[in-house]
Amino acid sequence: MKPYIALFIAIIITSCTTETKKVNKLEKGTYRAALQIQDQKEIPFIFEVINENELHVFNAEETIKVHEITYNNDSVKIQMPFFEGYLTAKIKENRLTGEFVKSSLDRIVPFTAEKSTDRFASTSKSKVNITGNWETVFSPNSEEDKYIAKGIFKQEGDKVTGTFRTTTGDYRFLEGNINNDILQLSTFDGAHAFLFTAKVTDSTMNGHFYSGNHWKEPFTAKLNNNYELPDAESLTYLRDGYETISFSFPDKNDTMVSLTDDRFKDKVTVVQIMGSWCPNCLDESKYYSEYYAKNKSKGIEFVALAFEVAKTKEEAFEYLNRFEEQTNITYPILLAQFGSSNKISAQEKLPMLNHVLSYPTTIILDRKGKVRKIHTGFNGPATGKLYTDFTKNFDSFLNELVNE
Repeated sequence: MKPYIALFIAIIITSCTTETKKVNKLEKGTYRAALQIQDQKEIPFIFEVINENELHVFNAEETIKVHEITYNNDSVKIQMPFFEGYLTAKIKENRLTGEFVKSSLDRIVPFTAEKSTDRFASTSKSKVNITGNWETVFSPNSEEDKYIAKGIFKQEGDKVTGTFRTTTGDYRFLEGNINNDILQLSTFDGAHAFLFTAKVTDSTMNGHFYSGNHWKEPFTAKLNNNYELPDAESLTYLRDGYETISFSFPDKNDTMVSLTDDRFKDKVTVVQIMGSWCPNCLDESKYYSEYYAKNKSKGIEFVALAFEVAKTKEEAFEYLNRFEEQTNITYPILLAQFGSSNKISAQEKLPMLNHVLSYPTTIILDRKGKVRKIHTGFNGPATGKLYTDFTKNFDSFLNELVNE
């Protein structure tokens, strides 16, 4: 009988082991996710599980398609595209409990998700309509931290979409509502997680901006449909005595690349100062990638100078290679700096500039290598007409330089 007993025990052990290693997977449906931050607030966003290997994250008009999903027993890791940030959570009865992680910055934010379609709860109708342009000041009581912005919003019923533009870019696709007289807006893209909340009237806002669980600042705004930010082409410029820029940085093959290389000779050249961690840089890179593919035969070249927060050179190139693949960039991306995105250090590597104010910044050189324009920041698709106007003006200006 002993062989039978041994076989019986083996079957029981195998069954238990199999049960223990059962893999829980995401079920189809729409989920409301929330990142828990300071002041007992949360940053909500909506995603839809298409199947166990694909989900879509929604921010107003933006849909982010996620395909890098891995499972381990009762847990899932959701790697956001383009950026290093990922969600990791345990799955139990269609509820996710875990964290949003950005390793290079040592940032971890608690995270939950369960099936629902409501980004923000709405308990009462909106008393106001904020459609229009808003003259905005962030950190208005701090001379050191204060900066200006332009709120651009559209409201239908109690639903609100739009963005805040600053002199260096925009806060991308914001979505939310007005509950009575309280504005709530959020976005999540794998790089940044933002919450804006404010008490509003028909002509004023007073509230706070939260970035993850590491940053909070106040802001005020007043309705001003004629308000404009400073010209993005006047903020960064060459120091006296310079007509061009120069650099020499390595590409992914560790080959040093500079503007004196043959590929740039007698070409209109666009130099992109960027980082793979930067959402505005992503918007710009998608546009530049498409533009370069369509127009490089005209005698136009692009080169990106990446300032990476990754802690090592190897890790920085890992992020850049992934960024390059997912944006279909075919022009060279050079590693200008790693371990920090510090703008003072960036300016030291490009001393002919008065400063590096923003990621991204674009420098356009004519066929003779002379700098003809420097554009600070980028107005992404969330800015609507401003994005469309930029793309038209960019194309027109490059064609002028090509035909000189």
